Amino acid sequence: MAQPNPYLLACDNPSALLELLRSNPAIASSQDEHGYSLLHAASSYGHVDLLRALVKEFNVNVNLLDEDGETCLFVAETTKVARCLVEELGADYNKTNDDGYKAHEKMEADDEFPQVVAYLRGVAGAPAASSAEGSEGPLNAPPPVPSNMQVNIGTMSEQEATAGEMEVDPEFKRRIDELAAREDFNSAATQEELRALVMDALSGSSVETADRETRRRTE
Repeated sequence: MAQPNPYLLACDNPSALLELLRSNPAIASSQDEHGYSLLHAASSYGHVDLLRALVKEFNVNVNLLDEDGETCLFVAETTKVARCLVEELGADYNKTNDDGYKAHEKMEADDEFPQVVAYLRGVAGAPAASSAEGSEGPLNAPPPVPSNMQVNIGTMSEQEATAGEMEVDPEFKRRIDELAAREDFNSAATQEELRALVMDALSGSSVETADRETRRRTE
């Protein structure tokens, strides 16, 4: 009679697997061609009693590695399993896989099992995962307002908000159009003239003054 597949039993029939192991203890530490072990299967499928038996009764190394350098803790899907592995069976929660990730870091990267991640972060003493808005306020919050400045927050009507949008100084527009039409528009001198015109307009200077100043700089 053919022996049942121990990995399948580890997934869905842990009691039958324990009977098989007691009749053939040598297979307790077996691994398939990818390094997948009975520990990995028991951890992934949440069979805590089978994990305990494999480690305590059959002396399987709880930190047995698969082909990716990952222990069974990397496939724990519940905090119950993670707690058993770490607190009872001594799994190394600081072990890194071949990509340099610890178990909780890999789970975070894959966006999996947040409760297990939180537990493993706690036992590893890792800082809590950052969020867009935490207890200290929103991310990249603006600096406080200086003590000598007062800010009044209110509402305005649509008319107030759009007031002046269409009031473009015709002389300013004429100067911009004139610069844009020049063949040397992309030259350093013309671009400097354009920047000076805009800066003067933003600072509140009249376009006539800006015109005189830019002409003086380029003459």
